[in-house]
Amino acid sequence: AVAPAPGARSFRRRLRAQRAASAAALVVLLLVLVALAAPLLTALAGQDPHTYHPDLVDSAAGGVPIGPFGGISADHWLGVEPQTGRDLFARIVHGARVSLGVALVATVLQITLGLVIGLTAALGSRWVDQLLSRITDINVALPLMVIALALLAIVPDTFPRPVLIALVLGGIGWSGISKIVRAQALALTSLDFVAAARLSGRGRWAIARRELLPSLAAPVITYGALAFPSNIVAEAALSFLGVGIKPPTPSWGQMLTEANTWYQAAPTYLLLPAGLLFVTVLALTVLGEGIRTALDPRAASRLRVGTRNSKGGGA
Repeated sequence: AVAPAPGARSFRRRLRAQRAASAAALVVLLLVLVALAAPLLTALAGQDPHTYHPDLVDSAAGGVPIGPFGGISADHWLGVEPQTGRDLFARIVHGARVSLGVALVATVLQITLGLVIGLTAALGSRWVDQLLSRITDINVALPLMVIALALLAIVPDTFPRPVLIALVLGGIGWSGISKIVRAQALALTSLDFVAAARLSGRGRWAIARRELLPSLAAPVITYGALAFPSNIVAEAALSFLGVGIKPPTPSWGQMLTEANTWYQAAPTYLLLPAGLLFVTVLALTVLGEGIRTALDPRAASRLRVGTRNSKGGGA
């Protein structure tokens, strides 16, 4: 048996050995800190994401920000929003809270539902396994974005939109982790340590909690690390399509929707949220790949994160 502490140290050592994953972790940490400190940062800048500044836009030109690069100044670090003059830095950092928060809640919900359904299918009777497996197969076949669009379109706007999006994404996207958990749990139940736990008189859920869950940690963590950026993209896509986060609540996807018509007159209004969304998803994807490789050192990284090709010798 491997003690938890050395395993954790070994994981951290393997992850730090991958330079790209370490850099991605720093980027993700910085983004999380910015999202958490959004009220403090906007107070430091003396701005907020909802105050209009009509004097900072040229109404005669259709609302284009006055000044170079979208109205960047000492008071407005990233410029202002076209037409409204709202501070762009304040809206971006507050939008990070919404985008990252929705993706985090959706990922946690997906993993929780997937664990419960996958373990129930693996440890339940034959008819329970067949029923849950068919439900999972149906859920896999359903188009995620189409179902999400339909559900978000019929729910009244009075329901908190970030909570609704997180519930919809989490309630639909659990099938992938459920299949992984079921397959892994079925393989583990045939091993000796699970048989010994059964002979000792433990119940099914006691065996799941004490014997199966520690062995399922690696695939679950890997899945969560890779699902998180996918949920960020899904939230941005729903907001871009007009059924996600509603104004005046800022989110990166909702800002892209409003910036769609300003890419020529005020390009920074489009490039800033789009660039941040790209960097965030890229960093989370590289970090997820690094976590996958660190948890399973025998598997070769698809991105060859932090590794060097050997010069000469075998492959």
